[in-house]
Amino acid sequence: MSKDLLFEIGTEEMPAGFVPKALGSLEAFLKKSLDSRKISYEAVLSVGTPRRLALMATGMAERQPDAKVEVRGPQVKSAFDEKGNPSGALIGFAKAQGVAIEDLRRVKTDKGEYLCATKEIKGEDTEKILPGILLDVINRDFFAKAMRWGAYDISFARPIHWILAVYGGRVVDFSFGHIKAGNVTYGHRFLSDRTRPLEVGSADAYIKKLRDAHVIVDPAERRSIIEQGLLHEAGKADGRVLPDEGLVEEVTYLVEYPVVLRGSFSEEFLTLPRDVIVNAMREHQRYFSIVNRSGALMPYFLTVANTRATDMDVVRKGNERVLRARLNDAKFYYEQDIKKRLVDRVDALKGVVFQAKLGTSYEKVERFASLAIFIGAKLGFSRAVDVGEKPADFATDALDPASLDRSNADPGLYAKCVLGRAALLAKADLTSGMVGEFPKLQGVMGAIYARREGEVEEVATAIYEHYLPSASGGALPVSVPGAIVSIADKLDTITGCFGVGLIPTGAQDQYALRRQALGIIAIILDKGFRAPLDGLVDAALDFLGKKLLKGREETKEAVLEFFKERLKNQLLSQDLSFDSIDAVLSAPWFDVVDAVKRVKALEGFKKDPACASLVVAFKRVSNILKGATITTDKVDESLFSLPEEASLYNTEKEIAPKIEGYWQKGDYEAVFSTLASIKGDIDAFFDKVMVMAEDEGVRNNRLSLLSSLRGLYWRIADLSRLTV
Repeated sequence: MSKDLLFEIGTEEMPAGFVPKALGSLEAFLKKSLDSRKISYEAVLSVGTPRRLALMATGMAERQPDAKVEVRGPQVKSAFDEKGNPSGALIGFAKAQGVAIEDLRRVKTDKGEYLCATKEIKGEDTEKILPGILLDVINRDFFAKAMRWGAYDISFARPIHWILAVYGGRVVDFSFGHIKAGNVTYGHRFLSDRTRPLEVGSADAYIKKLRDAHVIVDPAERRSIIEQGLLHEAGKADGRVLPDEGLVEEVTYLVEYPVVLRGSFSEEFLTLPRDVIVNAMREHQRYFSIVNRSGALMPYFLTVANTRATDMDVVRKGNERVLRARLNDAKFYYEQDIKKRLVDRVDALKGVVFQAKLGTSYEKVERFASLAIFIGAKLGFSRAVDVGEKPADFATDALDPASLDRSNADPGLYAKCVLGRAALLAKADLTSGMVGEFPKLQGVMGAIYARREGEVEEVATAIYEHYLPSASGGALPVSVPGAIVSIADKLDTITGCFGVGLIPTGAQDQYALRRQALGIIAIILDKGFRAPLDGLVDAALDFLGKKLLKGREETKEAVLEFFKERLKNQLLSQDLSFDSIDAVLSAPWFDVVDAVKRVKALEGFKKDPACASLVVAFKRVSNILKGATITTDKVDESLFSLPEEASLYNTEKEIAPKIEGYWQKGDYEAVFSTLASIKGDIDAFFDKVMVMAEDEGVRNNRLSLLSSLRGLYWRIADLSRLTV
């Protein structure tokens, strides 16, 4: 027989971002708890709103299955004395297991013959186990932040007002602090009678009763209602909704009973930049924008209310009034901002503190502008910084790309001017009124103002793109200057923070260094930039100069290890094997593009039949060489006493130039397949040759031969780390 479980935690309004993550975590934890206790079920479904998190488990078994457990006791040889009488150990074991000695079984193992007791464990009723499971579910730390309330010694994302727990139509008897589980829930805060509880006995009744009480508890159903409402209302204005999946997701978890409403604003505001209007509506009011068939903004907005008022016109006018105030603010700040050029705002960054130990935003701009030009030169994209040249020089007309004749200008000089100018202006909009009022427009406004002031398109684009990616998995810079300036800005932040001791911990990453490191890696891979990270970190540390409070080498090592861990995690998320990643990252890996290429080639090599035995041999090579002192790099053929030594040496000499050629071309598939050809010689060598010979000269010569062999693959991947 089976029964269904209905479990709901009723709270005060939770932030929208909490709900979907919590539902997924609660569902996974309940499944894991049931599985670990051998309680079978058909399905577990999570649903919820800002005021409730609910789980529904169908087809749950009424009891655990009975089980047989075999417990190993003493060895037979120690279980009886010389006369065949049970030893004290055997008597104690049988008593502890509650079985007679004659009922014990003899079981043969690799380690000898043992006496074992077989015990039957009766399964418990699910109804008795559930209180502990559900209490564990509530007690789990699923939230970034939890809170306490009143004088109660319990915590949750928001104060809990009720708990609904029903299994097979009966209340699950347990309490969480002062809150006792029951069989009631509550409807919409405004559209239903808040004093009248809704008695619920099953999952089906739960969904229906809440719907009747103006609560759409299923997020998928709420989202569908919102999307249909947006489509309908936009269509009535002869327009379409500006796509915004993130906002749809957010408002789905902001409301319990969605009602889509369309409002309007004065067409005079359409003279503002499009991003300003969209941002003012989205970030402050959670409004959707409407565009016409050509994609131009229309003077309308869509909002999702959490209630259906008696007079929706009152609600509409209230939203229009609020938006009008926001757009008036935007219009005022924009008109004030355009009175001053971006390049004239740079000096004001001297009054903006980036970080107390790392100085002002102006100092940061100076550092990453120089770093951007350094990176550009390393990539062959631009010329290097001239002697005595400073980032501030790019404020002059002489180094303004717009002043250069592109048809006659040196491309390297032009590219350097683009990088320098873009980096110099990248943070200038932080001093604008618009970004002060609408912080999420940083970079966006810089690009808008740059285009308006006649800066070349490459500079304007890079100003916007240097903030990308703004989130994990987010859009990457499209332009090369944008990508380079983005890397420079992020790398300056990472090395600077490490250099003054602001290193991320498991619980804190104040400057989002993990995200910025992942962003750098993503840009490098996307653009195929071949600029090794160790050299870039060295340059970033050079530009930090006296700002460093920790040792330079210590900081460099910590930063590179930080990047290495981020790269490792990123590769693991792409379903690449841990051992392949570990093997490559144990070799020089600072050229990230090349390292990833090697990992993928190694994954293919592992399918080669020769790979497994080669790995065993390479492990032996590494183990023998570990701690050994190599006295010479040269192998002396005259010291060979066995043909297997000469054979391995000759084969290695033959394939070494081939591997070098393939390595130079980055053809790692060919490198690994060529290595496979040495398999027979390695096997024969280890079968016949004693490496650690008594004769010191012979021993050192054989160690040198193995060291030379290891050198064939050591800089590509430590193949001894593979687990094939």
